Amino acid sequence: MYTELPIETIAESSYRRIRGDIIFGRLTPGQKLKLDGLKVTYETSVSTLREILNRLTSEGLVVAEGQRGFEVAGVSVADLREIAALRLLLEEHALEQSFEQGDVEWEAQLVSAHYKLACMEKVMASGDTSQTENWKRYDWEFHQALIAACGSRLLMETHAAVFDKYLRYQMVALSYRGGVAEQEHKQLLDAALHRDSKTAKEILQRHIQGGVEHALGKGPLSSTRKPAR
Repeated sequence: MYTELPIETIAESSYRRIRGDIIFGRLTPGQKLKLDGLKVTYETSVSTLREILNRLTSEGLVVAEGQRGFEVAGVSVADLREIAALRLLLEEHALEQSFEQGDVEWEAQLVSAHYKLACMEKVMASGDTSQTENWKRYDWEFHQALIAACGSRLLMETHAAVFDKYLRYQMVALSYRGGVAEQEHKQLLDAALHRDSKTAKEILQRHIQGGVEHALGKGPLSSTRKPAR
C-alpha cells in the first residue's frame, strides 16, 4: 500500500533532485526557475520549492532575483578558476591527513573506488557518452575516497560541496580528457597506497589544472576566455 512520505523527506528528495539537475546540467546556467513549472516537474508545493531554491541560493547554485524569482547561477572563467583553487587547497590538506591515518580498510575502499572509475573511463574512451553521469559520479567517489581517512567530517563535507561546483563546470563543458586523466587517477592511487603525499599533491595540481584548461577550451566558456599574453 502506498504511504505518503513525511514532508521533510519529500522536501529533501526534491532538493537533491533539483541540485543534481543543476550540477549535471539538466538545468542550465542562467535558466529561469519558474515555480509553476518546477511544481509539476518535481511534484512538490510552491512553498517547498521556495525553501529549496533559497537553500540552493545560499550554496551559490541558484541566484535570487528579488521579485522576479530565481535562476540557475551563471558560469564564468573567473569563478571556475576560484573554485578549482579552493578545491585544490582543501583536497591537498585532506589528502595529506588521509594518507597519514588511513588503514587497510581505507586502502580497500580506495582500490574499489578506482576500479569503478577506471571501468567507466574505458566506456567514455570508447566514445559512449551515455554513462557520463556515472563516470562523473565515480570520479567524485574516487576523490572522496582519497581523503576519506582525513578524520574531519567538516572538511569532507566542505570539499564535497566545492567539488560539486567544479563538477558542474565539467558537465557544462562536457570535459573528458581521455587517457591523460585516466593515467593521473592511476598515479594518485599508487601514491596513496605508498603514502606518498608529496607526489600525490604534484599529480593533483596537474590533474585539476588540466581539467580547468580543458573545460576552458570547450563549451560556453571558450568564447569568454581572454587570450593568453
